[in-house]
Amino acid sequence: MITKVTLRDKLISKGRKSLYLDFYPAIPHPKTGKPTRREFLGLYVIDKARAVIDKQHNSETIKIAESIRQKRENLLNKPEIYSEYEKQQLKIKEQGEINFVEYFQKLANKRKASNYDNWISALYYLETFTDGNLKFVDLNESVLEDFKDFLLTTKSKKSDKAILSRNSAVSYFNKIKATLKQAFKDGILQTDLNAKISPIKPEETRREYLTIEELNELVKTPFKNDLYKRAVLFSALTGLRFSDVKKMVWREMEYINGQGYFINFDHKKTKGVEVYPISEQAYNLTKGSENPKEMEQNKNVFENLTYSAYHNKQLAKWILEAGITKKISFHNFRHTFATLQLYNGTDIYTVSKMLGHKNLKTTQIYAKIVDEKKRNAADKIKLDL
Repeated sequence: MITKVTLRDKLISKGRKSLYLDFYPAIPHPKTGKPTRREFLGLYVIDKARAVIDKQHNSETIKIAESIRQKRENLLNKPEIYSEYEKQQLKIKEQGEINFVEYFQKLANKRKASNYDNWISALYYLETFTDGNLKFVDLNESVLEDFKDFLLTTKSKKSDKAILSRNSAVSYFNKIKATLKQAFKDGILQTDLNAKISPIKPEETRREYLTIEELNELVKTPFKNDLYKRAVLFSALTGLRFSDVKKMVWREMEYINGQGYFINFDHKKTKGVEVYPISEQAYNLTKGSENPKEMEQNKNVFENLTYSAYHNKQLAKWILEAGITKKISFHNFRHTFATLQLYNGTDIYTVSKMLGHKNLKTTQIYAKIVDEKKRNAADKIKLDL
């Protein structure tokens, strides 16, 4: 049976039409094997083009699409006229016409929760840099290096005045590298561009923390939001993130006679399963029964705990009232836990495990803080020589 291949278009966003091939009867999808009538080409024309340059763009793009249509029809109905090499070259050429920006967006849409927001932010800067159109055939090391420079010098979308932070640039460019890696796996890229492009080096940020003396001052200082006070002190004694403290339920708490209290739960950020002990002081901050199994198991340990700008202001005021001038957020209590553990002799591997870090390098930033404190302490003793 002869397969008819027709070039059609579909109106999409920003006044554009996406060109695609319509097969009749349907053909097997190259990846899933399921019958399909459509194959989008990653080629776009401008709807209602008036300007000469737009009309020229439409004309050239339609010629390319028509050429692909003709070759596809020949390949389906007269495969004998193409050698295997020519078929492969045709496939490579077609894949080169795929829009990298749209491919990136498809990967972004598969992400969930906070990671999705990060991908969408990266997409915003990619679209700004490319005007939403970058074919795989035009993707090379030079373009990627230019995009890297763009991220390091562009304005933040949150502020017209501020430059995008370096660590945000690091995160967004890493999303590009992940997309390149996936495109190579999918066979769209013929070379592993990800391996050829180095990431943006992150800058070390100062991780503010509280000393044990400052923590004790906070304990003694009244705070009208008792729930929030208990939650931040719990973080300081366990190293848990706000997200983990908020979602923790009583069934994840366990008391073992002669051993003490334990938490069994999944880290919200890293998705890692963790089982580790907490101190009796930390457990007492939950205001639970002596045995957590006596509590309502599916209920949150810190019920109704929320995080907002208002709570940040409350926290800042409480810290100032304790005589502490450092800029502290909820997350800094996690930094406090890590730093105080290392300062008091806990080995870095154990601290890394308790923080749920997958890589020891992530924990080493705290070790540098401790080394600096030791250096300062050593310099305090001076003799009149």
